[in-house]
Amino acid sequence: MSEAAQSAPARWRRLLGDRPDETLLRALFRALVGITVAVLAFDMYERMNAPPPPREQLLPGEVPQVEPFLPSSRPNLDPAEQERGRPTPDGLREAMRIELAADGRLTATGTITPGTAERFAAEVERRGSYVKTVVLNSPGGSVQDALAMGRLIRDKGFATEVGADAHCASSCPLVFAGGVKRVARKGASIGVHQVFAVSAQGNAADTGMADAQRVSAECQRHLVAMGVDPRVWIHAMETPPKRLFYFSPEELTELKLATAP
Repeated sequence: MSEAAQSAPARWRRLLGDRPDETLLRALFRALVGITVAVLAFDMYERMNAPPPPREQLLPGEVPQVEPFLPSSRPNLDPAEQERGRPTPDGLREAMRIELAADGRLTATGTITPGTAERFAAEVERRGSYVKTVVLNSPGGSVQDALAMGRLIRDKGFATEVGADAHCASSCPLVFAGGVKRVARKGASIGVHQVFAVSAQGNAADTGMADAQRVSAECQRHLVAMGVDPRVWIHAMETPPKRLFYFSPEELTELKLATAP
């Protein structure tokens, strides 16, 4: 037997040691661990460099995940009303911003999140007699906060306004109704639908018929106390959450939701 052939087993013994089976198993295990780490690293790299997923469009409710520009529930839509189905501007998805503008106008722009009423009250207290009109551009949100904001507006004797091409939907009209004078500018979109709660993930929550009726009754009492025709809330109760009943300019004044165009 050649010298090279005689030295091969010796080289394998030196490489594998006295227990070659155990050595091979350790090597195989290390290889599997290395492959797993490589796969995880590649997956993390893909996730970090992947484009962001499309924003999930959720419904107006009691938490800030909302999609306010929903289709109208009304047949025979005119082109202007069809346009209201456009995607939500990012600015309205954010929690409501409350800022003092010129001429005593307090602007309230964005979603009414839980706790917005407290922030609104603090801002009103801080601004004092400067505030004359609350200007709304909101997809709605927390019903209880909207009710509290509407009551405070009435207590302070403020006017309310929805500007030209601005939006006031879902619970926002409850705030709008609080104004002693309520102005809807040309092109303003004001709409209502059924009250419902959503979970933290943005899914509709099963709160039961009793809760839905209680909240709806509270909203209707609020509108009547503000001098608004209760038929406004009938339209809300008749409209499913995935749609909105948009009021025409004539209906806004006829139902006393707006006191002036």
